[in-house]
Amino acid sequence: MWTVWLWAKAIRLSVLTTYKPHVTHLYNQVTIKPGQRLYMVNQLYPYTVKFTEETPRSAAEGIKASKRPHPENVMSHSDHHSMDSPPPKKTPTPSSDKSESAGHWSQGLKASMQDPKMQVYKDDRVVVIKDKYPKARYHWLVLPWDSISSLKVLRSEHCDLLKHMQKVGEKMVQQSPDAQKLRFRLGYHAIPSMSHVHLHVISQDFDSPCLKNKKHWNSFTTEYFIESQDVIAMLEADGKVTVKEGTSELLKLPLRCHVCRKEHPTIPKLKEHLLSHLSS
Repeated sequence: MWTVWLWAKAIRLSVLTTYKPHVTHLYNQVTIKPGQRLYMVNQLYPYTVKFTEETPRSAAEGIKASKRPHPENVMSHSDHHSMDSPPPKKTPTPSSDKSESAGHWSQGLKASMQDPKMQVYKDDRVVVIKDKYPKARYHWLVLPWDSISSLKVLRSEHCDLLKHMQKVGEKMVQQSPDAQKLRFRLGYHAIPSMSHVHLHVISQDFDSPCLKNKKHWNSFTTEYFIESQDVIAMLEADGKVTVKEGTSELLKLPLRCHVCRKEHPTIPKLKEHLLSHLSS
């Protein structure tokens, strides 16, 4: 029996055991922590013990690698469905808009706008797609072909583009079979979760199974939803879009009907109430 005392840095132990002449097999590898006692007993086969010193950094990297998520757990697509299971908050950096991974869930719109099956209209400046998780009977997204990450990077030179996006959105409303029956709004989320600026064109019935929680509701029925014309006006006046401080707190407001302002305790109760407005 061998007893080995290790007091230095972490050491990786490799045991090479010879089972037959000229055949060497790597039997095991273990990491020995500083101060740990090692007992080795082998009465059957000759063996060779090899010690490799590990730095704290390499040991930490090994632990980090073992904790990487399985690819099946990675999230994917849509501005609004992401509110069902919000991603972990990250500290923003000045280069975050440019450094986003192409496969990150927040980049889903860029893939959708290139998908012919999703497209319902396109020209040389914009494309219109159906929202994958519509919050109403009619819910489209108007996106520019130009790479514009969010409202915060818009400047006065983008005014013409946003006016064109609004005209295209209005055209979608006019072509809707229920254009005379339903009311529509065109606008932007003040703090969108999806990269690439996009204009929502949404009917105000909110009759959809994808509308599931308070965040969904308040993102379209409070000042969190900024009218298209107001965004254009800000750009023309100030050369940028300003989001009011505390806007994110609007998502936590009580559930109030956008028509009569009556408060409801749950989404199912609110939806039941909304049907009364549709039938009247």
